Amino acid sequence: MSATTAVSPKGFVARVAISPTDFTVIADLVRARSGIVLGYDKAYLVEGRLEHIVRSRGFNGLAAVAARLRARPNDALAHEVIDAMTTNETLFFRDGRPFEHLGQQVLPALHAAYPPARPLRIWSAAASSGQESYSIAMTALAAGLGSRPVQILGTDISTEQINRARVGLYSEFEIQRGLPAPALAKYFCKTEAGWRIGEPVRRLVEFRCWNLLDDLRPLGTFDVVFCRNVLIYFDVTTKRRVLNAIWERLAPGGLLYLGGAETTFGVSDRFAPCPGTYQVYSAVSG
Repeated sequence: MSATTAVSPKGFVARVAISPTDFTVIADLVRARSGIVLGYDKAYLVEGRLEHIVRSRGFNGLAAVAARLRARPNDALAHEVIDAMTTNETLFFRDGRPFEHLGQQVLPALHAAYPPARPLRIWSAAASSGQESYSIAMTALAAGLGSRPVQILGTDISTEQINRARVGLYSEFEIQRGLPAPALAKYFCKTEAGWRIGEPVRRLVEFRCWNLLDDLRPLGTFDVVFCRNVLIYFDVTTKRRVLNAIWERLAPGGLLYLGGAETTFGVSDRFAPCPGTYQVYSAVSG
């Protein structure tokens, strides 16, 4: 394959302007900093995602980006590249069933098991622009936990997405993706700029920029972790590393929710599937 062509997943040949050598510089950086694995068949994706960086910074193509990253791997440019290459596909109440299980079974059980003043802590480990974290908060409010403190932490590697999540402002298109009409009426207010999440939901959620490959201990311990549609971008070694790190942050018997195409089987023996559930795993006692 030449340096000017790449084969897309559908088999079409598309022109790219990045050589295998320069692609490797960028792919290695992305893998080391985020765990995301990119093969050269994703050259078209790198081009598309980094085009705005080339233009905004005045680079003469991706070769210049790669050269800067070689010379200054800790430059702010590296952070911009990671931000751009992170997939941020998300929507409210994605897939439905995890939130039904959380609200109808898990939260009531935890509420009954713990002393009244003991907070329930839930981590949305790939929060993106906040829809999942706020969906968890709305689920907690609908579960009617009374005065029970609920603490929801949303984290993401992308500073841009975390800043969006903190604002809690969504377009008409984003609102229409998964949000039930009753929840929209109850928890959002319409503004000239879009739909803004209301204070009863917002006060349950804290957002922080965090890399899953970094030390997770400062985040504390959680009863429930949502880490959905993240592991699919990692190789097996990174999946095992992340799963084991999450296990260490779960309270005894804590639960992990994964995406529909993800599993702990063959990756980590620290989790067991919860019978009759959709991609829910319990932490095995160590």
